[in-house]
Amino acid sequence: MSEEPARLPEPARPARRLDARSLRGLAHPLRMSIYELLALDGPATATRLAERLGENTGTVSWHLRHLAEHGFIEEESGRGTKRERWWKRVDVPNELNTADFRDDPDTRGALSVYLHEVAQQYFSRVVKYFGEDWDDRWRSAGTVSDWSDLRMNPAQLEALNAELMAVIARHTAASDAEPAPDALPVVVQLQSFPRKEGGTA
Repeated sequence: MSEEPARLPEPARPARRLDARSLRGLAHPLRMSIYELLALDGPATATRLAERLGENTGTVSWHLRHLAEHGFIEEESGRGTKRERWWKRVDVPNELNTADFRDDPDTRGALSVYLHEVAQQYFSRVVKYFGEDWDDRWRSAGTVSDWSDLRMNPAQLEALNAELMAVIARHTAASDAEPAPDALPVVVQLQSFPRKEGGTA
């Protein structure tokens, strides 16, 4: 009886920490929508993206070039023509630390747009899921839950988030693994943050 060697976990990909320049390059509602579609659905042309977003192809092309200039996307080599270029998201996770911009008034506007659009994207995904027709098996497998009775200090909240991310990492298949025949793309949205306590009158 032969045993398969245990698969070693893939090394974590190095993240790109957003600085003021890259944040300003990404923080635009249409650019963030384009970036989200490329992340969720893979490579696309300006024409396809324009159709999905209800925008003019020329406008989408301009924003694609802007995203490429800032290193968020790149052309997919060996695909497309000079007239019809295919674009894909650069395979590097982004990391944003809002504290980096606390004392930079020139970046506050871009940071505000970025955070607003991220929250809007998360909200829109949930609303879309609620409005779609899923069979009972998928409907009962998904969840939108919240827990509001925890009390933690910053170190405890950091530890909680690290544990949750470790669980997600354990369930993330290797990039070369074959998905199960009935597998579909799954989005996991993790939101955990402190809440200001309400005062009493």
